[in-house]
Amino acid sequence: MARSWDESDIRVRPGRGTRPRTKDRPAHEDAEFGMVVTKDRGRWGVVLDGRTDAVVTMRARELGRTPIEVGDRVGVVGDTSGQPGTLSRIVKLEERTSVLRRTADDTDPYERIVVANAGQLLIVCAVADPPPRSGFVERSLIAAFVGNIRPIICLTKSDLADPSEFAAEFADLDVQVIVCGVEDPIEPLMELVEGQVTALIGHSGVGKSTLVNRIVPDAHRETGVVSGVGKGRHTSTQSVALPVKDGWIIDTPGIRSFGLAHVDADTVVGVFGDLAEAVENCPRGCTHMGPPADPECALDELEGASGRRATAVRGLLAALRTNEDWE
Repeated sequence: MARSWDESDIRVRPGRGTRPRTKDRPAHEDAEFGMVVTKDRGRWGVVLDGRTDAVVTMRARELGRTPIEVGDRVGVVGDTSGQPGTLSRIVKLEERTSVLRRTADDTDPYERIVVANAGQLLIVCAVADPPPRSGFVERSLIAAFVGNIRPIICLTKSDLADPSEFAAEFADLDVQVIVCGVEDPIEPLMELVEGQVTALIGHSGVGKSTLVNRIVPDAHRETGVVSGVGKGRHTSTQSVALPVKDGWIIDTPGIRSFGLAHVDADTVVGVFGDLAEAVENCPRGCTHMGPPADPECALDELEGASGRRATAVRGLLAALRTNEDWE
């Protein structure tokens, strides 16, 4: 027998009704601004301007899946007292001045933001135990250059080997190199990081956490030992920003590879004004690697400092094209 239907059979989902949807968003003119200093499972720690304590926040629904990273400048509303059990909301994300990105490998299209708004990138590399990996340093340099971050190479464990030979590999890129072994004074490095937002990146086991603890004595970052095969265990699992005089140190997790699927040769060359001007005369499709692949590359015509820089940048391009494991 056919069933008869009436209005009682209509089900309306509570809370939905016929309320029109709108794309209008609240202005949040009362938002307080600060910097993201921690990120962990849907919660962000934010130090608001003029304060030293962090408030716990969540991402407001209106921001959707907008990525929020350590170093970001954000606007926060709600209970910003910082008292235990309180939770405020991130409602605004300011435009970034710099972004350090990487991919898992050179075929992965997904870009991961390592840190936002850093003015400097301290690339920490041991000169021994584990032995230095020029490929990792070169890729870190590329990521810094294209991310609008000033790179600084920091060589550790100088008590185990002479760092000068490895440092010389990067002389023509005009990148500052600082030696900071456990027996070297920390003051020159402190002068570089005070008043700046400086991110640290490096393989596990190179002494990065030890270095952070020297810069920020009360940081208490966990340090580890290097295994018998020359690889350190991961001791930092989340990025965290730590205060230094008028600035911040952002310690990032130890990583074993630095994919650059989002970077091409023209982007790298374009960072250097003299080289960018020269390659305007290159034939279409030039990879800027020189003979035999590119017999008419305009970089071959450069001399003096620009010529030496072109050679050094080609070393970066070679690292960009090499699909290898940087462990």
